[in-house]
Amino acid sequence: MSREWVREAIRIIEADANRSADTHLHVFPLPADWGIDLYLKDESVHPTGSLKHRLARSLLLYGLVNGQIGPDTVLVEASSGSTAVSEAYFARMLGLEFVTVVPRKTSQEKIDLIEFYGGRCHFVDIPSAMYSEAERLAAECNGHYLDQFTYAERATDWRGNNNIAESVFTQMRSERHPVPAWIVVGAGTGGTSATFGRYVRYRRHDTRIAVADPENSAFFGAWETGARDYTTGMPSRIEGIGRPRVEPSFVPEVIDEMIQVPDAASFAAIRLLRERTGHWAGGSTGTNLVGAFTLIARMLAAGERGSVVTLVCDGGERYANTYYSDTWIAERGLDLAPHLAELEHFLATGEFGA
Repeated sequence: MSREWVREAIRIIEADANRSADTHLHVFPLPADWGIDLYLKDESVHPTGSLKHRLARSLLLYGLVNGQIGPDTVLVEASSGSTAVSEAYFARMLGLEFVTVVPRKTSQEKIDLIEFYGGRCHFVDIPSAMYSEAERLAAECNGHYLDQFTYAERATDWRGNNNIAESVFTQMRSERHPVPAWIVVGAGTGGTSATFGRYVRYRRHDTRIAVADPENSAFFGAWETGARDYTTGMPSRIEGIGRPRVEPSFVPEVIDEMIQVPDAASFAAIRLLRERTGHWAGGSTGTNLVGAFTLIARMLAAGERGSVVTLVCDGGERYANTYYSDTWIAERGLDLAPHLAELEHFLATGEFGA
């Protein structure tokens, strides 16, 4: 494999990162007398519009430095969502072919985004067959299976090197509570929670890590029981987070708390977010926000002050015909009204999830 090509590929990826300013840290408005500040790290402003932009960059760099990606390598992934969109972006940047295995029921909006960046979708009828089919395709074409669900936790340098944890703590330095009491994230691969959990321990911060987990996800059950083989066999409605099985990149040992969030509450929360801040976000952000509100209510009840940080994972424009559609919500038998009322009650009183 050409070392010169690999060096140039790494330079191209690093140059793209340098051209992109760090993502914003927004303040969510809470009553001033609570003494608690809530921040939203807005990952939707990456060039490919989501938190997965960081992961895709890390996965390609990991493959390059390990000698697994060269000038003729076909990149293969098992993803129908934001990770595949971002990986297609980087593959095109390096002039590499990219194929992602996706369930046949994948939304046309996601397929269009993957294809916009030059990727190709390979369809399977059974979602659980994505993994083995991606492995088969990579072997067949002598390609490289990026395998986000296995390598997410090790491809990112948890000690720093401009990872998301380092970025958050750098941006918090001048705030009144610079070291967050809690950081709240979701889990899709488990890579983000692993990065934050390892970073706060490495830097000796008192910050605790909470994972907000949607319906039908295996992560909560695995964390609660300690069973790595815990499964639900059910897909998540919240794109980007929640899995029917425990993925290899999930590291429960660095998580301090897990919070189960009903899907209807997640969808209600993103509508509240848009109304209160103007930010239009996807469902995983709603799950994060419900988790953050739950912890803030606990802090208030205990007389604690401090800061909480969570993530805007991607933009809401991708979900205009689903999460923001009253018809789509009704077709799935969901009622957002009680959850919207509970969210409003929290913002008025500080009481939540009783």
